[in-house]
Amino acid sequence: MNFDLTAEQEMIRRTIKEFADEEVAPGALERDLAKTFPVGIFKQLGKMGMMGLPFPEEYGGAGADTVSFAIVTEELSRACASTGITYSAHISLGGAPLNLFGTSKQKQEYLTPICTGESLGAFGLTEPDAGSDAGGTKTTASEADEEFVINGSKCFITNASYAKHLAVTAITGEKNEKKEISAIIVPTDQKGFTVIDKYEKMGLNASNTTELVLEDVRVSKDHLLGKRGDGFKQFLITLDGGRIGIGAMAVGIAQAAYEKALQYAQGRKQFGQSLSKFQAIQFKLADMAMEIELARTMVFKAAWLKDQGRVFTKEASMCKLYASEVCNRVTNQAVQIHGGYGYMKEFHVERYMRDGKLLEIGEGTSEIQRMVIARQIGC
Repeated sequence: MNFDLTAEQEMIRRTIKEFADEEVAPGALERDLAKTFPVGIFKQLGKMGMMGLPFPEEYGGAGADTVSFAIVTEELSRACASTGITYSAHISLGGAPLNLFGTSKQKQEYLTPICTGESLGAFGLTEPDAGSDAGGTKTTASEADEEFVINGSKCFITNASYAKHLAVTAITGEKNEKKEISAIIVPTDQKGFTVIDKYEKMGLNASNTTELVLEDVRVSKDHLLGKRGDGFKQFLITLDGGRIGIGAMAVGIAQAAYEKALQYAQGRKQFGQSLSKFQAIQFKLADMAMEIELARTMVFKAAWLKDQGRVFTKEASMCKLYASEVCNRVTNQAVQIHGGYGYMKEFHVERYMRDGKLLEIGEGTSEIQRMVIARQIGC
């Protein structure tokens, strides 16, 4: 059993860490306050070849593995969680379904611009009445003259304002009184397609979270992604991979909070000595370091299993569940260690705490993860 990164993975880690420290982290606070999307950062990531990192080279990708994707997501999230979630969704929700289920023609047309960074990746799944119950989809795609006519709405969709196309789930019929849900690729400039960016969020303020409204949006039937009626199965597979990204995000945010707390504890003097000399603070920091390391190991295990072509549903849920809850414990303690200063935006840790909360909700709540794990262990 070898826990060392490969030479390629280590090179990616060094490259993205340097970029995150020098280009991403310095403006993170300002972007959060102004709710400014980091367009320039993603243009740079495109030039670096990171935007198509795990996808085939024939479509403009880099042909790297899932572990490398997790490394990049962690480092970007450590510097700026809004940047991290944008990248994670771009790869795991936007690009992955096209790579997994698309035809060669669809990949050439739709995956290539995602790999080059010309378009950000997005995925239209969640609806106002279909969150944890994703099977409750109400968006419909009826047939007319060799086209799908799509009507419905989606909510909490990441990156859609910067996506030239995205896959949406819609009901294409019924079989045995059950909804037939399919995935359909829809260009965002299609007539009747509206992207609304008006959410006021608790955190991740520099990321793009939108509502989608589809009113008689027409696309040809060759926009069907994969087999008709396989949409439910496809998005379950997609979410398995996406949960690795959320786990990596959680590790990155937690790492940032831990580093800030350790630095503060070492420099802050109380009662004649630094906070780091008090056992109460030492124990907090020790627990933070331990849990982050365990969470990272779980993320890498899930990513490794995926790269080996093995079943990883249980491990993906475990890494997402554990890492997201670790993130929230660590960020909470980071604020506590900072005391009153932790409540101030300029010290960053309150932002980590706000940003981290979504990770217990998005791509399957903690409760849903426990249900998935329970099923996987035979309950």
